[in-house]
Amino acid sequence: MRAFTELNGLVIPMDRANVDTDAIIPKQFLKSIKRSGFGPNLFDEWRYLDRGEPGMDNSARQVNPDFVLNQPRYAGAEIMLTRANFGCGSSREHAPWALEDYGIRAIIGTTFADIFFSNCFKNGLLPIRLSPEVIDHLFRNCAANEGYRLTVDLAAQEVREPDGKAHHFDIDPFRKECLLNGWDEIGLTLRHADEIRAYEEKRKAEHPYYFR
Repeated sequence: MRAFTELNGLVIPMDRANVDTDAIIPKQFLKSIKRSGFGPNLFDEWRYLDRGEPGMDNSARQVNPDFVLNQPRYAGAEIMLTRANFGCGSSREHAPWALEDYGIRAIIGTTFADIFFSNCFKNGLLPIRLSPEVIDHLFRNCAANEGYRLTVDLAAQEVREPDGKAHHFDIDPFRKECLLNGWDEIGLTLRHADEIRAYEEKRKAEHPYYFR
């Protein structure tokens, strides 16, 4: 998992409340359990005018010109600005996989669905909760300023605007440490690889009949 320290990124506004995981990555794309390759189908039903299927050539599909992901001013965005209850619906981990594969590193909103919120941290995404007033302010700035960028400083727990104005956000200390160091659950386990091997050798010596 990539470490997250500080990000200065272009902002893309997803100005909808209650965006569910089936909208983030539709169910027909859940056949794969690889963590990569989902970005081209992020928000597939809103992004394209036809129904997408795994293995389709997306370059030949008709895009929805009104959908935010298809607007050139937001190409290459790494920060998504959202409304309330983002990531609701089913608990599929493919949703943060698709966002991360598209290039999103941080999501800023008022509230997130609990399971989606947890899955983000497990996959190197930083979900940030700010007040509705601040979110409204950021949406207005994003609409008014093409190329609008924000700085997300995880160590300082701040979202900073281009003029330097900072908005503090809360985060669980353990999740913060994991993101700063790029530790997912496997990485956390491998930090104790020497102790695990020593225990296994001790177990074999004490109970060899278990290993015959």
